[in-house]
Amino acid sequence: MLKIEVPKREIYDENTKEFSNVGGVELKLEHSLVSISKWEAKWHKPFLSTENKTTEELLDYIRCMSINPISDPKIVAALTQENIKEIVDYIQNPMSATTINQRNNGPKSREIVTSELIYYWMCTYGIPFECQKWHLNRLMKLIEICGVKNAPQKNMSRGELARSNAALNKARRARYHSRG
Repeated sequence: MLKIEVPKREIYDENTKEFSNVGGVELKLEHSLVSISKWEAKWHKPFLSTENKTTEELLDYIRCMSINPISDPKIVAALTQENIKEIVDYIQNPMSATTINQRNNGPKSREIVTSELIYYWMCTYGIPFECQKWHLNRLMKLIEICGVKNAPQKNMSRGELARSNAALNKARRARYHSRG
């Protein structure tokens, strides 16, 4: 969870043509599957696409990330550039120490990832629904690990096998202080 202190500021409302004082509140935000589901339900398009989002869509995602409902919609407009940077850094944080090295560097899947597809993966791998509230990057890493661990083991090519054996032989020679 990310806690953001929105400073009290005076902002101009284009609709009412008036200035108003907004802010002075703390937002509690979660970048989770629940947040993405709320956003996709409103905008009817995948959040995790490469398509650029409008400022309105991004600010609405911040509203969807809020754990407690935001009583005044102007609060999101009162976010400072530092607040936005902190939110973006939080969204991009991997939230995991796990790295996965895969030998297959083939083409990536062109499958469109939506919240429903992620829920499907959770069901397929037996991931409990409490995880829908995890940071999304952590949940996606768990799903990736499940995919790798459940995939059939691939045979090494002749070149990979030769390199692997050469590395093993080198390690054994170093361990036993031999030349052959």
